[in-house]
Amino acid sequence: MQPFVYQALSQRIVFGSGTLARVGEELDRLAVKRALVLSTAGHAMAAERLAAALGQRAAGVFAGAVMHTPVEVTDEALAAVGTARADALVVLGGGSTIGLGKAIALRTDLPQIAIPTTYAGSEATPVLGETANGRKTTQRSPKILPEVVLYDVDLTLTLPVGVSVTSGMNAIAHAIEARYAEHRNPLISLLALDAIRALAGALPAIHANPGDRGARSDALYGAWACGTCLGAVGMALHHKLCHVLGGSFGLPHAATHTVMLPHATAYNESVARAELRPVADLLGAPTAAEGLYALERRLAAPLTLRELGMPESGLDRAADAAMADPYWNPRPLDRERLRQLLADAYAGRPPRLD
Repeated sequence: MQPFVYQALSQRIVFGSGTLARVGEELDRLAVKRALVLSTAGHAMAAERLAAALGQRAAGVFAGAVMHTPVEVTDEALAAVGTARADALVVLGGGSTIGLGKAIALRTDLPQIAIPTTYAGSEATPVLGETANGRKTTQRSPKILPEVVLYDVDLTLTLPVGVSVTSGMNAIAHAIEARYAEHRNPLISLLALDAIRALAGALPAIHANPGDRGARSDALYGAWACGTCLGAVGMALHHKLCHVLGGSFGLPHAATHTVMLPHATAYNESVARAELRPVADLLGAPTAAEGLYALERRLAAPLTLRELGMPESGLDRAADAAMADPYWNPRPLDRERLRQLLADAYAGRPPRLD
């Protein structure tokens, strides 16, 4: 057995159907008097309904969360927190809203109750990615981790298929990199494989029948498991590339993870065959990268950076940015090979195995 260190995170998880009704109960557990409800503009009506249900315990609604957590939006939300005299946050939505809650908590240490509506998994991590001046950076702190996560399968039943697919693949990316992470450990390695199993089985079922409650439940479990992996161990090349592409070019977060995942996996598979062999077997493919690419094709997922709005002229800048201040990676970074990887992802070619 390889030596390892495992630091468990302290977080309360409430998983099931109808758990949204337990928000008030969880606020009572935290001794909260005035909680500000956060959402995106698209979830504003749902946030207003939740605030109405909370009654006097709701301090109001801020529905301005957007992708990549720009610091200027965080500043606006902080002003709303002060005006509302909020002593906690209730975060309703996907990765954009959860990111905003984390950014506020980092600056105020207010407790958070996260209620995810997608499969991003960010709610299970003490990691925050913020964008300032066209550059996305990440940081880790115990203050960032939500104290409570309410997983309500009912909230995902109307999640559009396309969003389900990309947010699910985004979650799988956390588990893939956890398999070969620098600080991997036996528990997280097992959880990562089970997370991939859950999502790889659930996403095709959701694609065929979006109302499949069993598949929705499995996918939401997989999202939590993937997020737990991301929160427990560091990430590598895949996440660095996606942060560069999202922060520098404004590409959609989950879809970018989807496009890049087979290519980044292929880059590392040559030196992480033992760690990724169980993933390849699970996906019924010769390699994990080929299995992921085949799964995405089956799900009609986006396969090209071009369709996400990436300019071809930006590929060199992206390669340079990926080489600057790189994350730890099992395979040394090679600028020429990364440029080729980005070109393959831009054009939608199959992952290059080497």
